[in-house]
Amino acid sequence: MSPATTADRDVYTPSRLNLEARTLLEGHFPLLWIEGELSNLARPASGHLYFSLKDARAQVRCAMFRNRNRVLRFRPSDGQQVLLRARVGLYEGRGEFQLIVESMEEAGHGALQRAFDELRARLEAEGLFDPARRRPLPAVPRQLGVITSASGAALRDVLHVLARRFPALPVIVYPATVQGAEAPAALRAALAAAVRRAECDVLLLVRGGGSLEDLWAFNDEALARAIRACPIPVVTGVGHETDFTIADFVADLRAPTPSAAAEAASPDGAAWLARVNELATRLDDALTDGLVRREERLAWLAGRLRVQHPAQRLRERVQRLDELDQRLRRAWRAVLRGAEHRLAVARSKLARHVPTARVAALREIIAGYDHRLRLAARETLARRRQQLRATARALDVVSPLATLDRGYAIVTDADGAVLRRAADTRAGAEIEARLAEGRLHCRVEAVQTDREES
Repeated sequence: MSPATTADRDVYTPSRLNLEARTLLEGHFPLLWIEGELSNLARPASGHLYFSLKDARAQVRCAMFRNRNRVLRFRPSDGQQVLLRARVGLYEGRGEFQLIVESMEEAGHGALQRAFDELRARLEAEGLFDPARRRPLPAVPRQLGVITSASGAALRDVLHVLARRFPALPVIVYPATVQGAEAPAALRAALAAAVRRAECDVLLLVRGGGSLEDLWAFNDEALARAIRACPIPVVTGVGHETDFTIADFVADLRAPTPSAAAEAASPDGAAWLARVNELATRLDDALTDGLVRREERLAWLAGRLRVQHPAQRLRERVQRLDELDQRLRRAWRAVLRGAEHRLAVARSKLARHVPTARVAALREIIAGYDHRLRLAARETLARRRQQLRATARALDVVSPLATLDRGYAIVTDADGAVLRRAADTRAGAEIEARLAEGRLHCRVEAVQTDREES
């Protein structure tokens, strides 16, 4: 064989072959459902699951990694019939064909799940789940209807929530079987009765939790179409938060639980009462403000009327005349006082030039100063004594000892800290009570706060 012929060969390595085979398998097969029996189940420390899925004539290796199997609702075991959701692949390290499992269900549950998925897809394609077709719930329902079992816990939960949130809301119960073969027909009959009687403006379709089989009545196609055709808004609360039924998708509102459905359909009584009180307060404030503004306007108009009245103007002119007269009199008195002052100054100058008169005047001044000094000293002493007595009285009022004399006591804990509240100590603690005379060492028998007394 010539070198040129050898160069034209496309030589594969095992790695390349396995890689291209894996690419071909994964690109050709979509994510698919496959059912069979578990065998050779292995659980290594990594947390992954490795097993074989077999039927009467063949088997295939499978791997389910930890991030997927941690959400399993059951514990798989050899010999168990299961339904897998898996991707076709190839383990390149050994060139081994295998399935990469995304989810695993028990076979019976898987059949119901497939039926559920098929019905959901078909109804969704018809537009029954279109959000535009959902009707808003009334803010305050006139009357609320509940379709459920008359003896179930769901009804008790709904009535408890309604009694807490809005006790005045009337409730009508349309009893129906919620589980078993006869349940879909019973639910449809109760819904038809509610529509026929037209007593309510909101309907709750509720049931407590259970398995997929227990909730299967709410996946009935005829019931879904009846809910969609119902002229009254329907709120569903079936099972727990993770449970979904066909009825949830066609309802006007889906709640995770029966209690949540009651919460969604009923107004919050406390919030409504608070809103009414707020509006009443705002109305009262608005009326008060309006009256105040009108009173101020009336007073302003009355004032303007008084200002513009002729009698008021006449009184102003008379007052102005009196004012000018007084100013004239004050001016004349000022002139006279000036003349008298100049005369007094002249007489004083004259008197200062007479020695005897000056000596007598100085003696009188000295005597006046002595009298004023004695009088000021007595007044200052009396004022200081009065201040001292007032200060002593004030000090006595705020003195802790004076408080103790009135029958009070100062209570401290073992560390000497003052106890101001009963909650600052505890039963069995050692405390000390200081009285006006002496001290008491006590042990606390019990503690009672003001809140407990009320």
